[in-house]
Amino acid sequence: MSKLFSPLTVKSVTFRNRIITSPMCMYMAEDGFASDWHLVHYGSRAMGGAGTVMLEATAVRADGRIGIGDLGIWKDEHVEMLTKVTSFIKSTGSVPAIQLAHAGRKGSTWASGRESRPLMPHEKDGWEVIAPSAVPFSSEMQTPRTMTLQDIEEIQQAFVDATMRALKAGFELIEIHSAHGYLINEFLSPIPNKRTDHYGGSIENRARFLFEIIDKVKTVWPSELPIAVRISATDWMEEGWNIDDSVWLSKKLSEKGIDIIDVSSGGTVPNAKITVGSGYQLPFASTIKRELKDQLLVGTVGMITNAHQAETILTNGDADLIFIGRELLRNPYFPLEAAKQLRSEIPVPKPYELAF
Repeated sequence: MSKLFSPLTVKSVTFRNRIITSPMCMYMAEDGFASDWHLVHYGSRAMGGAGTVMLEATAVRADGRIGIGDLGIWKDEHVEMLTKVTSFIKSTGSVPAIQLAHAGRKGSTWASGRESRPLMPHEKDGWEVIAPSAVPFSSEMQTPRTMTLQDIEEIQQAFVDATMRALKAGFELIEIHSAHGYLINEFLSPIPNKRTDHYGGSIENRARFLFEIIDKVKTVWPSELPIAVRISATDWMEEGWNIDDSVWLSKKLSEKGIDIIDVSSGGTVPNAKITVGSGYQLPFASTIKRELKDQLLVGTVGMITNAHQAETILTNGDADLIFIGRELLRNPYFPLEAAKQLRSEIPVPKPYELAF
């Protein structure tokens, strides 16, 4: 059995393999509601053999969406269809997971595929965006309203409410989205966070918003179910968040009982110079894994496109989990093909047995 296809138990949840469908925005929802489209989309990745299927960034508030087509979990009515999605994922032997998110200053957009454009508050479907400080993401986007302490409390409560709905819908893993320049990442990074109160300044203060969310979420999420946090390991800017900050944060997250850290990067500023290539974010995950050893599980993501590449990452001890995005968009059955290449046994849906 290869490392990639060896099972892994985290608390009460057993993952049949180390492949996680990385959360990717689909922009196919209306008013936050999942539909048959989402059932087929996520169900295909579960049928294809992924150990975990994680839904896209799912907004904890309507004004926390990135774009108008984002999935939502800000009202009880969203739960019914999400339950159908989780039920199907579980029926295949995969673990249903969800990424809980608030877009902050990068919200209020129209997006579809490669196209996107910002929506101003006065435009149809647009809304006012908020952030730690009144610093816009770009000159084309809104200048956000600086969050008050009441805003902070209300959004933290929205994460708690969303967590309760995620539990009711049958998810077995939640991921708190703290990456890619969205709201929690905006607090963490010194580039967008110019606050002078106890949520700004020092790294401890900038991390306070995330730590408080975690503490509150853990009061309603069962202790036997795992929690992940996605981070941007670096802003790719000299004056921004960096890998040393991420090692510090990862240690603090471990102390808070977080089970998985999902290591991505970038998204804080539009002009960062990012060197993209095969496994380009792996060094960040590897550094965190080396520094933390076995304090928590480390996931890596970014241009991981073949079975032997993923297997090598795991056997070298650079990460514990492989998050795969675009390759699973291109080929939902990548895990089944990868298992064959690595000569590993993996359950194949009976109608597909002749193909694999």
